[in-house]
Amino acid sequence: MRPGSVHALLQALPERLPELRLEHLAAAGEPLAIPTIPNLRDVGGCQTRSGRSVPTGLLYRSSGLHALAPEDVDAIARLTVRTVYDLRMAREQAEAPDRLPAGTRHVPLDVLAAWTDGGPGRLFALFEDPAAARDALGDGGAAALLVEQYRAFVRLPSACAGYGALFRDLATESHRPALVHCAAGKDRTGWVVAALQLLLSVPQDAVMDHFLESSRHLAPLVEPMLAALAARGGDPEHFRPILDVRPSYLEAALDEIRAGYGLIERYFSDGLGVDDATQETLRTAFTG
Repeated sequence: MRPGSVHALLQALPERLPELRLEHLAAAGEPLAIPTIPNLRDVGGCQTRSGRSVPTGLLYRSSGLHALAPEDVDAIARLTVRTVYDLRMAREQAEAPDRLPAGTRHVPLDVLAAWTDGGPGRLFALFEDPAAARDALGDGGAAALLVEQYRAFVRLPSACAGYGALFRDLATESHRPALVHCAAGKDRTGWVVAALQLLLSVPQDAVMDHFLESSRHLAPLVEPMLAALAARGGDPEHFRPILDVRPSYLEAALDEIRAGYGLIERYFSDGLGVDDATQETLRTAFTG
């Protein structure tokens, strides 16, 4: 089982289990709560080491936009989003295309292209086969899978190409406000946001806090999924690490940065092809 499969599972599960459709699971009272996007957040609001505040209203992050209800498409339109960066695999995008307001740019960036494995069928089989799930995901296998995925965000050629294209595009003022998403909005999207915040000199503790917030926002979706698994006789703990957001995951990507590049600026320049001038444009736009 390859890392991208879990996101295909999250994308397809609302169709497989109608009682868990996203519109019934949004956490009430969230500032950017849109019922069919359970993990929609503004990337702004945090402080940099110099005391500047990252402005709000420029970049949003979310789970997949394929399940948007018509009234929620209107809500996205009210955010005046000009560009949507879709980090899902090509097959995920084809099977469940984004629903966007008219005129919104859709930029597909398959950052895990090298790990395409045929979609959600494998994980559905594991959901329904406790013995196979135990063999594939037990004894730390699930957590190891996510750690390896986060390392791949830094070193996989398709990830470097996709993330580099995103940041170069985001540096153009007319492409903002923008929204970046994958399926759950926690892993592929989580790394985009963490990398940008680090480039802006947001303290690592604050970057981690923002990263871990996905667990709270996605809990109304994840817990029913695990309960459905248990009802089939499976062990939810085999799948929980895949559906979780854990410090060790982001730390794995940061380890790759330190080992391969040393500095976040060198990761952007040497790994992503985002030159110094473009990095400075991003800093100016996102720190005022």
